[in-house]
Amino acid sequence: MNSELAKASNFEKDIYFFNQGTHRQAYKFLGSQRVEDGNKIGYRFNVWAPNAKQVFIQGDFTNWNLKELEYIDGGIWSIYFNEDLKRQHYKYGIDNGVGHIEYKMDPFAYRHETAPKDASIVWDLPDYEWNDSSWIKEQREKNILEEPLQIYEVHFSSWRQHTDGRNYSFQELAETLIPYVKKMGYTHIEFMPLMDHPLDASWGYQITGFYAVCGRYGTIDELKEFVDYAHQNGIGVLIDWVPGHYSRNSNGLAYFDGTPTFEYQDLNKANNVGWGTLNFDLGRTQVQSFLISNALFWLKEFHIDGIRVDAVSNMLYLDFDEGPWTPNEEGTNIKLEGVDFLQKLNTVVHEEWPQAIMMAEESTNWNGITKSVEEGGLGFDFKWNMGWMNDTLKFFEMDPLYRPKNLTLITFVFMYQLNENYILPYSHDEVVHGKHSMLGKIQGDRYNQFATLRLIHGYMMAQPGKVLHFMGNEIGQYLEWRYYDELEWIDLEREFNSEYQHYMSTLNHLGLKEKSLHELDHSADGLTILDADNYEEGVLTFIRHSKKTNDFLIIVCNFVPVQRDDVRIGVPFEGTYEVLLNSEMKEFGGTWVDPIADLKTEAIDTNDQPFSIKTIIPATSVLYIRPKRISGVKK
Repeated sequence: MNSELAKASNFEKDIYFFNQGTHRQAYKFLGSQRVEDGNKIGYRFNVWAPNAKQVFIQGDFTNWNLKELEYIDGGIWSIYFNEDLKRQHYKYGIDNGVGHIEYKMDPFAYRHETAPKDASIVWDLPDYEWNDSSWIKEQREKNILEEPLQIYEVHFSSWRQHTDGRNYSFQELAETLIPYVKKMGYTHIEFMPLMDHPLDASWGYQITGFYAVCGRYGTIDELKEFVDYAHQNGIGVLIDWVPGHYSRNSNGLAYFDGTPTFEYQDLNKANNVGWGTLNFDLGRTQVQSFLISNALFWLKEFHIDGIRVDAVSNMLYLDFDEGPWTPNEEGTNIKLEGVDFLQKLNTVVHEEWPQAIMMAEESTNWNGITKSVEEGGLGFDFKWNMGWMNDTLKFFEMDPLYRPKNLTLITFVFMYQLNENYILPYSHDEVVHGKHSMLGKIQGDRYNQFATLRLIHGYMMAQPGKVLHFMGNEIGQYLEWRYYDELEWIDLEREFNSEYQHYMSTLNHLGLKEKSLHELDHSADGLTILDADNYEEGVLTFIRHSKKTNDFLIIVCNFVPVQRDDVRIGVPFEGTYEVLLNSEMKEFGGTWVDPIADLKTEAIDTNDQPFSIKTIIPATSVLYIRPKRISGVKK
């Protein structure tokens, strides 16, 4: 820090670091800020509008008359009111110099009116006494790559609703969602965007208020209480975050000071044609301060456990969107400033909140999403494996007759699964827009649909990688997800649904308990493929290992509705094996009443293993087989 900056006031330093792109708490000096002087309480309003001719404020406290702000420095305008304005409404008026005043929401407000109203509300960050210190300590000591990460993705207002259509409050969700998630065996809740957005149909992905909880959902105070309660019950909370683009509504960030402010100057780069939004100018230093401060705001102020960064591909490629695009200075399609921003984001987040789980929703074959920044990667902890998701859904949507010949759709992932640290997602995007629900994708009658659905998730849990289920997947909902209506909980009264829900809970709890299903997800030592080339019968067999030599599971997947008898499977140790999970048991909705008897090894080399067992493989099923009594010494 130079000598002049060292002598500057805190406010001057805030302006300097904001404009340098290095401010990590911009929300603590921009927006409405409470000022206490003895017993007196006042409020200062600071807003960044570098090219405005004049900035005004109007609100309850001005009788909605315009009051001029003073231009300070570095694009900042400011005004002070010597009175307590808490919970009062206001808007900024931006004079862009062409004879028109545009009324704007405060980009840093912690609360806004519920749409379609659009005034910002003076709202202080609540002083909150957290009760999750043991949880925070535990998360900082974990290596998340070796821990179970089983995510339940939730859309706030459509998980459950009151009979009159009202949303559940955060408190009501705490009392219902958290125990449900715990009972079902998930480790984390991931909320689709909670930030303020004007249109329900955007599902929260077209944001106007990045620092405010959506008014239809609740307040930032209530969110803190929810997260705290989740942590006390051993459940983590993740959020979706959208730093690539934002709503183009004129009352939000769009052309905030009358010129491109948060968006690019280049219209080709600014306009997001496919989503009808505007792209953030990720190379602009003030935008970097805005976004990185926003990520830290949700993590540190709310003790959020991690962020799923939406639409990373849109931040990496200039031609990802529809319509015309402008090449970079090197003549390529790479958004160079987007790469730099993501590296900077992940570096800062891991410095400030080391236990944060940073996840990229990225749909291309970009190399190094989860490599460290020092190695030239982007620095994320995980990447959603969209290729795996597309391949598996294509495979299971087939007539079972054609699955064996297309087994490579399932096995291709073995070729690249160590390229990144993957999360395997069956998310909200796969059960909307005519794609059908997970159950509805499957051919056949209800019995075969549920048998296949059990197989899908049994295979998914066994495949190396962490897992994500969208709400409703675990109850076998038949209809597509509808953002405006609650899940079809009534389906649990139908045949197969409650049994299937019991299966999903059983499967998830196995994922928590069995170290072989998570400890070496991202290591070559975690997987031994036994037979991935059975193109006649459509049976896949492999072994999942933990760090302990004698702790492993043999996974057997039968992808067709034909029972296979006396199938010989290679095993590494001599002894007796038992079936830990059979997805076709009657308790899960299948037809098997009696468990498969213990399996004794024979000294017959099979699948490059020194011993083997013989078993029946039920039709359309997955078996988890584990050692019961083994010698512990390979032949």
